[in-house]
This record gives sequence, structure tokens and C-alpha cells, in this order.
Amino acid sequence: MAGGRIGVIGGSGFYELLERPQIERVSTPFGDPSDEITIGEIGGREVCFLPRHGRGHRIMPTDLPFRANILAMKQLGVEWIISASAVGSMQKHIEPGHIVIPDQFIDRTRQRRSTFFGDGCVAHVSFADPVCPDLSKLLAEAGRDAGITIHEGGTYLCMEGPQFSTRAESNMYRNWGVEVIGMTNLQEAKLAREAEICYATLALSTDYDCWYEGEEEVTMMMVIETMDNNVSKAIKIVETVVPRIPEKRECICASAMQYGVVTAPEVIPPETKEKLKDIIGKYIS
Repeated sequence: MAGGRIGVIGGSGFYELLERPQIERVSTPFGDPSDEITIGEIGGREVCFLPRHGRGHRIMPTDLPFRANILAMKQLGVEWIISASAVGSMQKHIEPGHIVIPDQFIDRTRQRRSTFFGDGCVAHVSFADPVCPDLSKLLAEAGRDAGITIHEGGTYLCMEGPQFSTRAESNMYRNWGVEVIGMTNLQEAKLAREAEICYATLALSTDYDCWYEGEEEVTMMMVIETMDNNVSKAIKIVETVVPRIPEKRECICASAMQYGVVTAPEVIPPETKEKLKDIIGKYIS
């Protein structure tokens, strides 16, 4: 089967997408991913699906094994990751049920590891443009072709959670020009860049957060109801876009780590080299 594998990280509704699904349990030097990974086909391409919060949604955003999730995809030969997640809208024109494909992030998390590096190996990777422009464009085109309201571009603010925003926070973020707010995707984007995996987000608007005067306070019942409606839209986009993803990558993501490691190779501990072999092995032996 030609071309690198395509990864999908999202909710359980995506299981129905895959033809000839097979379950694979993957272990990484950074621990186990959120759950087993289901490998199947869409339009003749191999797709690896991972439920971000585990089956039954049992892992909090702060506790997600981000490094294991992304490295597991890398170990399976994934070159592209489509990430779908619920977000709150911070702008009136982004209505519940709309989908945003953000091109920027703001980090408001405090308790998470966002890099594979450390333990005697230091690396810096460019993150000025944090998502793959090629994959993002393909997702936007697929969404419009499927008749779905798509907002191309915008800033995703990643908060710690698990609580939703206070009204003061929500209004502050709006003043920053933020389009959507969520709890999961920034760490995935950072780690995917280090792993040289193309990454883009389908941000599924479920509510107006709590900034909107007169809007009810956000409840999980509201979020889940709208999210269920959004999942079918996201599934349609994934079905449409997967056959369009090229077999060869020409974006910056594919060589993002080429000059990233600043530690002299001879002083990197052997155990760290072994741990990072899937990330830097082609550059440092």
C-alpha cells in the first residue's frame, strides 16, 4: 500500500470509519499510549486511529500520555496526523457546530511535558507555524466540499482544565484575538513537529464558552450533545481528505529535526540515544 500511514486522534465515533480494522497494542520508551491503536483502511490508504482519552473517555486532559501517543504513531509509520477535538468558540461568527482549522496556538497549560528531549539531549525545533500548512489546506478543502461550515485559520488557546474558563479568563482570551479554546491539541502539535509528523486540527465548536452575555454556562451535557452532531461532520471530512493526502511530503514537517539537536552527539548518553532513536536516529547515530 503506497504512501505513509495517516493517523487520526479523536473520539470513539471514528472507529466506524475503518475498513478491515485490526487492533495493535503499542509500547514506547515514554510509556503506553492512551489505548490500543486500531489500524484499517480508508480509500485504499492505511489509517491508524487512537482514542485520545481512551475507550470510555477515562483520561483527563492533563494526564494524557502525549509523548507516548505521538511516538506510538511514529513507530507505526504514521506521517500525517489529523486531530479532532471539541473546543469552545471565542468569536460570535464561529457558531456551535462549525469547524475551525487553526493555524496558531497559545499555551496556557502548566503541568505537561511538551518535548521528547531532556536526559542529556537538548533540541530546539521551529514552531512559528505550528501546524502543517499542506494538511490544513487539504482539510479545509475537504470540509467545504462536504458542505460543512469551515473557518480556515485562527488561534487555538490550550488551557489546562479540566474546569472550563471563568468569565474573566474567557473575556481576556477574546481580547487576545483567540478563536477557539480547548485542552488537548497544543502538546500534540509540539510533539508531532519534533517527530517530523505532519499535524493539523479539526477543532469542533460545541459552545460559546462563557464570554457570551446571556449564554448559559457551559455544561458537559451541552458539550456532548453538540459534539455528537459534530463527529459525523468530522468523519465526513476525514473520509474525504484521506484519499487526497499525497504519498510524498514536501512540507517543512518532514525534516523539522534536521538541525534541531544542539547537544554534541558524543556526550548524549547511550540510553537517551536509544530512547530517541525514532526521533533523531536518522541524524545522530
